[in-house]
Amino acid sequence: MNMHPDLAILGFGTMGQAISAGLVEASGYPAARIRVATRHPVGAARARAEALGITLSGDATAVVKAAEVVLLCVKPKELKGLLAGLTAAGALDHRPLVVSIAAGTTLDFLATHTPKGTPLVRAMPNTPCAIRRGMTVLAAGQGVTEGQLAQARALFEPLGRVMDLDEKHMDAVTGLSASGPAFMFVILESLAEGGVQCGLPRAVALELAAQMTLGAASMVLETGRHPAALKDEVTTPAGCTIAGLMVLEDGRIRSVVARGIERATQVAAGLG
Repeated sequence: MNMHPDLAILGFGTMGQAISAGLVEASGYPAARIRVATRHPVGAARARAEALGITLSGDATAVVKAAEVVLLCVKPKELKGLLAGLTAAGALDHRPLVVSIAAGTTLDFLATHTPKGTPLVRAMPNTPCAIRRGMTVLAAGQGVTEGQLAQARALFEPLGRVMDLDEKHMDAVTGLSASGPAFMFVILESLAEGGVQCGLPRAVALELAAQMTLGAASMVLETGRHPAALKDEVTTPAGCTIAGLMVLEDGRIRSVVARGIERATQVAAGLG
């Protein structure tokens, strides 16, 4: 198994660029083995590709024909037309491993629009992958070998954590992990606003809130302890923390956040 296969990346937006940069700069993936296809290979995208040393093209068919692994980084609504064109042109006839990051797009959909026997993996990364602190979840299609799944993992491991799950969980993953950064940014902004309300300079309040959030999340990941147990260690009887928590509970913070994830999951299921 070649862990540095010839790679075609279709789409060079935020995630396409983040994955390319992670592979080249963090994992030592040979830039010469990466070719990117985008409909408009100009401006900032071309400059980024040149800085990484990877080939940028406007011809997706040619790029895919030369690839062992194809990473689909286009919007869900663009995927059907793209795959139809590639299939009609015979670009997928050699059965490369195809990995899609399109939200709400099922493995059945991918199988329907690619040649029979094409190995397929569905992936859901999130935007912190751009700074290599991301979370990516993979769901393998039927017939995907462990070696092929390892190749898919290797695309995302330089960008943060990677987890394998059954496809039935992917919409919830999208609602929690992929949409979640936006929810956290709102919470971070709110925390900082509370500091400003209490007299802190805005820049100071934001740095305190962000570093505190980073530290709290790291404690969960590194200790393996439940957030409730860690919360209880901060919450002394009749102290300031319990007083603040009671206000948050009055605002139904738990149910509001949980319902936000639920709604995002429902919308994700309809994107494909």
